[in-house]
Amino acid sequence: MNLHTRTPDIENLYRVFRRESPARPTLFELFLNEPLYQRLAGRKAKPGDLFDELLLRVEAFAAAGYDYTSTHASRIEFKTGDRGHGAKTISLNRGFVITDEASFEAYTWPDPASYDCSHLKKIAPLLPGNMKLMIMGPGGVLENAIALVGYENLCFMLHDNEPLAKAVFDRIGSCLVKYYEIAAQHEAVGFLMSNDDWGFNTQLFLSPADMRKYVFPWHKRIAEVSHHSGKPIALHSCGNLEQVMDDVIDDIGFDAKHSFEDTILPIESAYDRYGNRIALLGGIDLDFIIRSDDKTVADRCRAMLERASARGGYALGTGNSVPEYIPQDKYLNMIRVALEG
Repeated sequence: MNLHTRTPDIENLYRVFRRESPARPTLFELFLNEPLYQRLAGRKAKPGDLFDELLLRVEAFAAAGYDYTSTHASRIEFKTGDRGHGAKTISLNRGFVITDEASFEAYTWPDPASYDCSHLKKIAPLLPGNMKLMIMGPGGVLENAIALVGYENLCFMLHDNEPLAKAVFDRIGSCLVKYYEIAAQHEAVGFLMSNDDWGFNTQLFLSPADMRKYVFPWHKRIAEVSHHSGKPIALHSCGNLEQVMDDVIDDIGFDAKHSFEDTILPIESAYDRYGNRIALLGGIDLDFIIRSDDKTVADRCRAMLERASARGGYALGTGNSVPEYIPQDKYLNMIRVALEG
């Protein structure tokens, strides 16, 4: 299902990261969903075949007009108990496995070097045009700490047993740094995505001081890994980050920010506030897309592209991702604005 005739070219997204205007309207999504990948690519992937799953994504992203394909470097994960996956929501206080020093020592920490990344090399000659890969992490520093300890438990641990809490953050952070180091060396990889949700609609999960002490130093090291490899890096983080946007931009050094909600800060306001300091990706609110008619959505997309046409530093997409509950035709209506631009 080809929606266009243009050839993928990662340079468009690189211009966005440099806060320049790309050669044409440029698209961005963290990820789509399996039925949509299959519709765009016109086929299904071979079950359990990591390489064919990646190839399917490449075909789908290319068909939809993206200059990159999002994927993981490997199947690495921080294993937890049942957190409610498959339900409508995932609990922040369920499935935790680390409660004390004994359970910390007994936990089997993943070794990024032991996971298969061969698909990153194998896919390189099959990428169309000048397409590259965006490497996402297996969750981020704070996300995985919350998953392993439980959100409420983590808050208590930071007060009652700070050395253990710090040890949890450090083990996760060092693992993620190695994961991104391995990924960044591959020719097919164009940029990295540090995906780590940091807050609620009204505030951060942790205080700004705790974020700066336990979370941000590891994100800064991940950003350094990316920049030392000559590749840009973006942050995907849901929640209200107003208290730490200076950290995101000036201290950690992310090149772009993704994930926006109208109830927190609409993308138009975010662009006016931060667009001269950091590139912004997506931002067309998911609830807005679902509830609005096609013309209203298309008009907002065109207006946002026009707002950024002279200053640059913006790529069009949803505020978060494209889950299955978004009608496919509504998603296609949104991206056609950029494809026709």
